[in-house]
Amino acid sequence: MLIKIILFSGFSGITVFIGGLLANYFNHHIKEKAIKYEIIHALMSFGAGIILSALALVLVPQGMEKLELFPLVGTFLIGAILFMFIDWYLAKKGGQVATLLAMMMDFVPESIALGATFAINPKMATLLAVIIGLQNLPEAFNSFRELVQSGFTIRKTLFIFFFLSFSGMIGALIGHFYLSDYPDLTAYLMVFASGGILYLLIQDIIPESKLKNNYLSSLGAIIGFLVGIIGEKII
Repeated sequence: MLIKIILFSGFSGITVFIGGLLANYFNHHIKEKAIKYEIIHALMSFGAGIILSALALVLVPQGMEKLELFPLVGTFLIGAILFMFIDWYLAKKGGQVATLLAMMMDFVPESIALGATFAINPKMATLLAVIIGLQNLPEAFNSFRELVQSGFTIRKTLFIFFFLSFSGMIGALIGHFYLSDYPDLTAYLMVFASGGILYLLIQDIIPESKLKNNYLSSLGAIIGFLVGIIGEKII
């Protein structure tokens, strides 16, 4: 079981670093043409769809199963409001790190929940690991570009992503050893993250993924959500 947790959490985490490497290559080797921006926005939409599938198929259903109505609603709103204030603070400071914030604030709680879920429902944990890994790739791709454009050096940004890749594994192990016996606490964590992720999705990620006079980019979100449906059906 421990090896399986390390392998799956490692997969879900390493896609953060891979996404950064792909974004760096894309920035330097793809010419500035319209197709370049169409690809970028399609990837953003795909990431939004994957995030939405994680909310709709894994995080929220698990929370609804374990929690009563008022704790569920309260935890969800606290997550959304907290993320709203963090987003407002970053916007006030002039930082363009919304996608990185979304990635960090959903990746860490999801990783902890992933480790705890392996002891409760291994099949659900496997699906969660796949969804986390897939959503991290486009999120990392987009947040890398945002960070570099806002003044971060390439080396510093890749270092951050490399650290985040392994933080998922650490989070999963913490969740497995300390939260496996507390399914309600894991549910609170999932619902809290869901509220915050949904706020960032609607406030920042979906509007940024829209490209004027281009309709195919929105299809990326549909495909992203479909990936979650397929994973749920298979597993």
